[in-house]
Amino acid sequence: MNDIVGSHDLLFVTLDTLRYDVAQELAAAGRIPHLARHLPGGAWERRHAPGSFTYASHQAMFAGFLPTPAAPGPHPRLFAARFAGSETTANGTFVHDTPDLVSGLAAVGYRTVCIGGVGFFNQQGPLGSVLPGMFQESHWEPEFGVTSPTSFEAQVARAEKVVAELPQDQRLFLFVNASALHQPNWFHLPGATREAGDTRASHAAALEYVDRHMGRLLAAVSSRRPCFAIVCSDHGTAYGEDGYHGHRIGHDVVWTVPYAHFFVDGAR
Repeated sequence: MNDIVGSHDLLFVTLDTLRYDVAQELAAAGRIPHLARHLPGGAWERRHAPGSFTYASHQAMFAGFLPTPAAPGPHPRLFAARFAGSETTANGTFVHDTPDLVSGLAAVGYRTVCIGGVGFFNQQGPLGSVLPGMFQESHWEPEFGVTSPTSFEAQVARAEKVVAELPQDQRLFLFVNASALHQPNWFHLPGATREAGDTRASHAAALEYVDRHMGRLLAAVSSRRPCFAIVCSDHGTAYGEDGYHGHRIGHDVVWTVPYAHFFVDGAR
């Protein structure tokens, strides 16, 4: 990461609430072609989330604790705050002297921009202002939120505007919290009704919706220089497994998440 930070723009997308099993099934079935073309081997990496709900998981990830590979470690991290005794800070880790990655990247010249999605990013109260408040520039509007059937395309349009307005030589760290997977998501499944509610199938349909617009986002962030992208979930969610529904619980479908990082070169 020490070679990447400073030379590349950086994109971090959290597909909020996306389950690993659903993500992997859709990649294998060819149902998310825009994402799958960037996944190493066409498949997601299976990882464990650092938290079971949005706020906790993002606090950890912004401190450099991205989802952990689901295999014995230790696993070197891409980013880390400098502190004694860290067993996952390696030679290639970008180490910063600030308490979080966002301010660490700002300190080395990045413009840090947040395009929020779920309520923890809506800036409508103290709690919803903590995470977006880490960034130099933060955007949220109701069309980006969980009840909007067009949330991700609206977020992508804002990202395109952000990139277009930046000076050419300004490095960018863009964070997008995609809310489309989060409940309610029934409206992404053709024929579904509000009364029937959300299902694993509507969760999958929401991921297909996000994928249809992902190409625009990746094109925008790589339009000025090569970009290093991280795309992952912050946690999964239950749809009745073992009697559980939702998240902020200790079930495997919540803790197991899809993860990928890759380069995007708009010149190719």
